Amino acid sequence: MLRPEQMSKVSVTGSKGVMDDVVETVHDMHLLHVTEYDGTWDGFAPGNPGEGAEDASDKLVTVRSIESILDVSPEDAGPTQIVTDEKLDAELAEVREQVNDLNDRRDDVRSELRDVEEKLDAVEPFADLGLDLDLLSGYDSLQVVVGEGDQATVERALVDADGIDAFELFTGGRTVAVFAHPTDTADETVLQDALVGVEFTQLSIPDAEGSPEEYVQDLNHRRQQLESKLTTVQNELDELKLDAASFLLAAEEKLSIDVQKTEAPLSFATTDNAFVAEGWIPTERYTEFASQLQETVGDHVEVEELERASFGADGSEKVREEVPGGAAGGAEGGTPTAADGGSASDGDEVRADGGGVVMNDDEPPVVQDNPGWVSPFEVLVGAVGKPKYKEFDPTIILFLTFPVLFGFMIGDFGYGLVYTGIGYYLYTKFDSDALKSMGGVTIFAGVFTTIFGILYGEIFGLHLISQYLWEGALGLSHPPMEKGLSPGAVEWAQGWLVVSLLIGLLHLNVGYVFQFLEDLEFHGFKEAMQETGSWILAMNGLWVFVFSTISAGEGGVKPGFIAGPEAVFNGNPFGLGFAGFPEPVGWFGFALVLVGALLLLSGPTVEVVEIFDTLVNVVSYTRIAAVLLAKAGMAFTVNLLFFGAYVDDAGEFHFMIQHNQQYAVTNYGAEAVMFPGLVNGGIALALLGIVVLVLGHVIVLALGVTSAGLQAVRLEYVEFFGKFYDGGGKEYEPFGYERSYTTDE
Repeated sequence: MLRPEQMSKVSVTGSKGVMDDVVETVHDMHLLHVTEYDGTWDGFAPGNPGEGAEDASDKLVTVRSIESILDVSPEDAGPTQIVTDEKLDAELAEVREQVNDLNDRRDDVRSELRDVEEKLDAVEPFADLGLDLDLLSGYDSLQVVVGEGDQATVERALVDADGIDAFELFTGGRTVAVFAHPTDTADETVLQDALVGVEFTQLSIPDAEGSPEEYVQDLNHRRQQLESKLTTVQNELDELKLDAASFLLAAEEKLSIDVQKTEAPLSFATTDNAFVAEGWIPTERYTEFASQLQETVGDHVEVEELERASFGADGSEKVREEVPGGAAGGAEGGTPTAADGGSASDGDEVRADGGGVVMNDDEPPVVQDNPGWVSPFEVLVGAVGKPKYKEFDPTIILFLTFPVLFGFMIGDFGYGLVYTGIGYYLYTKFDSDALKSMGGVTIFAGVFTTIFGILYGEIFGLHLISQYLWEGALGLSHPPMEKGLSPGAVEWAQGWLVVSLLIGLLHLNVGYVFQFLEDLEFHGFKEAMQETGSWILAMNGLWVFVFSTISAGEGGVKPGFIAGPEAVFNGNPFGLGFAGFPEPVGWFGFALVLVGALLLLSGPTVEVVEIFDTLVNVVSYTRIAAVLLAKAGMAFTVNLLFFGAYVDDAGEFHFMIQHNQQYAVTNYGAEAVMFPGLVNGGIALALLGIVVLVLGHVIVLALGVTSAGLQAVRLEYVEFFGKFYDGGGKEYEPFGYERSYTTDE
């Protein structure tokens, strides 16, 4: 789980006469992650596409274009079918003709409809003028403009104009029509020139007769006709989609497979008579891969295991090891192999013998090796980047920590059930791998929220589980855990701060150990101690010092709840009898900090200035306790507004569910009532209270994701991943195709 599946680089060598058979077989096995030939071998060149590659690509473009026009989706698929070349050519030509005809008709109708709507928009300002449209143009001695602007400003500009003998304005709203008679010596643009610099936007005069209202009626009638035509054409397209969708999806799949197969030689190294294909497969499936090719093609092809990616230390960051015993195919190391399966006399010789001669020194792809119940958390790892082949895969750690942290911070039975239901919906109702994975993550987060809710005794912020289960049925004085929101239980809040620090120490130590092991594997013990061991010593030493009795207790500088007689692990709330490490142990921890700093100084000295990150990074985990209290406070506030609450003599909050305000006043005094509650304020306030209650808890649910969820993710990504993880691994993409719509049987 912490390492990906081991991968082997293999070579498939043969004559060009069997290349098509090899491509067919390898494609059907769907195992080989093909390595692109980089052109570095003398006498070898990338292969040429197979026969029919261009034709298949053109048809694939056509099919996808038709699918786009018809808006075909995977949900429109029918049963799997066999699509032959003859059926493809015949049906595709017929469907393309029908679709093109209907699409052209639809485009024409849409174009005309846009023109009509533009005309309607253009004529709208003219409706308020009260003038027929044919009166706005066609004059020999008058110049006319229509626009939007301020009438007084336009009129003042016309009065001041030299080339205008007389004018008249017609207005309606912001629309102004100007009729002007120019002087004999004025030019044709005198009216437009007079309005330059005036707040006036000129409008185009529609080429129509009659009143604007009649023109609008004609345009609306034409729009209705066009919308009806558009509906008719769309219905015909929808009907055609129902008939052709299954064929189109099957045709796209067949053509995609054809393109894959015919373009495969582009990744091969070839000569006139031979080819070499290389790539990565899971090591445990090498025998199956080689046997299938030998069975299909026979002696005309040779399969070799060139190298096997491993995790052993070799003093460098390469992750290779030679295949024991030379080639898996039986050739001795260094022995040339005839590429055509016969003699090597024709010069087409290829080293494919395990001697390390590869066409491209690429990194192995990554296949994460996680059980099914852990795999949903790969989506959280993938958000940072797929793990590199040489890195530890942190998915299992996220599986063990993220739901626990989330559930601990929310800790409510009711909220947990809602989160679980949302996760189940995402997991079962969507086909997207990402959404299904998020659903799985949400289910686990919801389950742990429910579990912690039982331990806290809360359901939607109410202590009903505590009242009826822990106190009622089991006779306890309080639930096993409390959030510490009440003044009477403040020691729990302090306790969770300390627990958050311990969670941080454990979490960060796991990250540092991962990095230490990687450094040890690839660089040796000395560099591992300088790079990572130094941080492990410094961080743990510092916190041993913090949790010691040095400067603890009365008059000390340390908070009493961390170490000393009143420490949370010595008395309330945990009572484990631990008041802190003895002073000698504390000073030993301080010495470890100095050792860690010296180790950092012996390596890249710039890192020693960051030594106090060992304090800051752990303190960052106190956000767990902060979110716990914040979410509890929000749920408490929502319930307080609706039910009301009072405080008893012990400082405990009680919602007024079973007892009313009078009970609180009688037993604890009027000052004990925190808020009487909307539900107790009459029908109107009670109805308002229901809205507040429902909406408030919905907001708390949503903020649970954006606070508890994001804070937990931040701790994983920034604090934990930052210690050992880079990401950026290569996805395993084997040559082949997962059929969904076609069958070859």
